Amino acid sequence: MPLGLGNIFNGLFKQYGHTVILLLRFIDIAMLIGAAWVSNYFWLRQFFINQDYRIVIALGILATIIFFEIGQVYRPWRNDAMRGEVARIVRAWVSAIVSVIFIVALIRLHFWFGSSYRWIVTWWVLGLLFMLTARRLLAHSLHWLRAHGWSQGRIIMVGLNQMAIAVSRQLNHSSWAGLHVIGYVDDASVASVSESDFLLPRLGKLEDLAAIVTRDAIDEVWIAFPGESLAERAQHELRHLPVSIRLVIDCFAFKQSKFLSLNTVAGIPTLDVSVSPLHGVNRYIKEIEDRLFAFILLLLISPLLLFIALGVKLSSSGPVFYRQERVGWNNRKFTILKFRSMPVDTEAKSGAVWSKPGEKRATRFGGFLRKTSLDELPQLINVLKGDMSLVGPRPERPDFVEVFKDQVPNYMKKHMVKAGITGWAQVNGWRGDTDLNRRIEHDLYYIQHWSIWFDLEIALRTVLTGFINKNAY
Repeated sequence: MPLGLGNIFNGLFKQYGHTVILLLRFIDIAMLIGAAWVSNYFWLRQFFINQDYRIVIALGILATIIFFEIGQVYRPWRNDAMRGEVARIVRAWVSAIVSVIFIVALIRLHFWFGSSYRWIVTWWVLGLLFMLTARRLLAHSLHWLRAHGWSQGRIIMVGLNQMAIAVSRQLNHSSWAGLHVIGYVDDASVASVSESDFLLPRLGKLEDLAAIVTRDAIDEVWIAFPGESLAERAQHELRHLPVSIRLVIDCFAFKQSKFLSLNTVAGIPTLDVSVSPLHGVNRYIKEIEDRLFAFILLLLISPLLLFIALGVKLSSSGPVFYRQERVGWNNRKFTILKFRSMPVDTEAKSGAVWSKPGEKRATRFGGFLRKTSLDELPQLINVLKGDMSLVGPRPERPDFVEVFKDQVPNYMKKHMVKAGITGWAQVNGWRGDTDLNRRIEHDLYYIQHWSIWFDLEIALRTVLTGFINKNAY
């Protein structure tokens, strides 16, 4: 390769993988289009894709772009390049295809007759294989480039501490970043952290920094030691050299916290202590997911709902639905719907109380509904109205909220997302009359780690583990 072209590649691949990530986006789209064409030719024996299939391909690519972003497929900073990548790609691609199938099934049912279902299955398999193969080839190409010195950005750390070691290890194992930490400079004769943890050679003192940068063709200097004076000294030593200087943010003090994460808002770096995940596009994705699936589920189970409504009506006099005020997203109150499981006016004297073992307040049919959680099905209407979500923390009555908010740490943070029909606490057994602190811990874990994938996992576990609630009375 000519020297000039090699220098161009050097410049491109040294930008922390951003060029590679942009390239991956185009490669993924190209692979999906190629897989669609192969599938079309294999089943239909046509070189040109007809309009119906082009619509499906466009929807599939659009869904892929959305779900790949949600699933964090394009992440330049990682040390599990292919292993973790495969799982993320599979999950995102499955979600994209399932979304397309739902959309097409709703608007063009006739499209699925004939060989169409074989075509889309083949497209899914080939698309996955093409994308993974392309990424493997790209990874090998980058390794080859780095082996020939074309894509290695050389870095020196200023100061050696736990942060410097962690950053160096991460960079040196990052397959896409194309960055390599060759050593560190430090005035201290004894390192603050044992060098045996990670072999990072000491290249000299801070006063030697400029000479080392010139001698070893260093691209960047990263300061990984707290203190403004050290940063000023490094800048002074490098004042005559056109080398990039970066100050690494020390977040290791927060590593034990489950509720902290780095974020950028309007270009401003923030350390998020307690933030709802339902902001920006996430809010609309969640809304579409909830209302679409709630509508589909209501259509599918409408015969069951009619049967249960008849059972409620025959078991005791009164309305079919039980309405109760609950606290939801942003502390807003709403009316939750359930199939009535108790005789009318059962709570007229006692008021809002927890159900306890041995109580016989529910009718015989109502007790069955509670045990199987079938009394919760009308909450799909709440989801369709926008009061609730399919997955989220279970809502509580205002009277209980006033008591629990002073008794349970961080209790009110569960209202940072919409209440759900099922949730992470429920699929882990913390439902009904169980430890409230454990339930809140699971609710907060869900909020901190929310994603479409997490919602799908909880929904699937709800179906697989069943709806039987041993703590319902």
